[in-house]
Amino acid sequence: MLTSSEIRELPRKLVRKILKLGASDAAVSLNISNSTMIRFSNNNVIISNSFENAVLEIYLAFKERRVTGAITDFSRTSIEQTVERLISTAKTVQPSDVYAPLPKGPFKYDKRLLKIGKVAMEPDVLVDHVSAAVNSALSAGAKRVAGSLRSMRGKTILCTSGNVEVSSTKDAVALSVRAFAADNATGQFATVAADSSEFKPEEVGSIAGEIARMALNPIEGEPGRYDTILGPMTFAHIVDEFGSATSAFNVDIGVSFLVDMLGKQVASQKFTLIDDPTMYNTYGAEPFDDEGLPTRRNVIVENGILKTYLHNSTTAKRHGTTSTANAGIIVPTPFNLVVEAGDKSFEKLISEVDKGIYVTNDWYLRYSNYREGDFSTVPRDGLFMIKNGSIEAPLRGLRLVGNMLKLLNSIVALSTERYWIEWWEVETPVYAPWAFITDIEFTKSTL
Repeated sequence: MLTSSEIRELPRKLVRKILKLGASDAAVSLNISNSTMIRFSNNNVIISNSFENAVLEIYLAFKERRVTGAITDFSRTSIEQTVERLISTAKTVQPSDVYAPLPKGPFKYDKRLLKIGKVAMEPDVLVDHVSAAVNSALSAGAKRVAGSLRSMRGKTILCTSGNVEVSSTKDAVALSVRAFAADNATGQFATVAADSSEFKPEEVGSIAGEIARMALNPIEGEPGRYDTILGPMTFAHIVDEFGSATSAFNVDIGVSFLVDMLGKQVASQKFTLIDDPTMYNTYGAEPFDDEGLPTRRNVIVENGILKTYLHNSTTAKRHGTTSTANAGIIVPTPFNLVVEAGDKSFEKLISEVDKGIYVTNDWYLRYSNYREGDFSTVPRDGLFMIKNGSIEAPLRGLRLVGNMLKLLNSIVALSTERYWIEWWEVETPVYAPWAFITDIEFTKSTL
């Protein structure tokens, strides 16, 4: 087994080795993370684990013939066998329709982004955060509280055949709280941060607890079409799906509802979406992408108009444009999705709904047609009827059915308040407001 210092030298050494074996391109990234995970249930911590992970990700190409692989076993034999296997596979794999060499550096990076955040890693401090969230949820009306807290400290070392040698570090913390006022009256809220100064566990617990209290004694919801308020958790889920659809790779293989939509209206004029990994001390901030390009702020949608797909070098060449610095070597992805705030408070949005539904959370989003964007999702936790501008009664038994483009084009207003959302239904962190959307269909749920 290699020593820690030898492992940290692997990206540079493996790039050199791969090039000597005849490859045209190579990129090797080492990701090392130290994490503490705390799980809690029935108002108490039930498990606390700390662990270290290290993953070596390898990309190599013989022009159009490209392969990727990963190593978690850092024995010399495993590393040598993996590289040999990748070289052999690359020589025989089906070639891509285009070849784009890795970007040529060296590049200048934003020094602030090379060291992001500072969060507590000590178990006793993290337990205090959990206690603060639980107590806030109980004070807001919950009877019992469950959830998880993750605190992470990571280091990335990237070397490429494009003369890139760079490293970065980042701290991050993620909290998810689910509050129960009764078995059928629940509320959930989640948030992420890269700095302790931006982490507010009490607020997360309070929001979850209040939703649970309001959800007591739900009645069966009536199917129909309603003006709808989507909470930050639900709207973040929609935006995360939209972000995935902007990947040029997904567009090219036909699993995006944004094919041939560049320059066209894909949402209401109220909707502007930015991917901004340059936002210092945020959870999704990154100094460079997987090809070594310095990240940048990309306006994806401006006042409802789709301005760009997200590209790496290969998809950019296929589309006759330049990379947006969103590699994924194979699949370009967003880093840090930011929805521009609206001009009305959450309370004002509610007051403008005569008859509608407020969805605080959802899960099991599934597509019936990826290409068209037809989907359904199941409201989870607090679901409420709105009448005459106020929340009247909790509901149950409904499924939200819609089309992504129609839904986004039906946005009437967004809130001034926004929250950073990321949890297991929202893979990319999203800075999400409440959204007032007209004419959403709800059917009976079988779950």
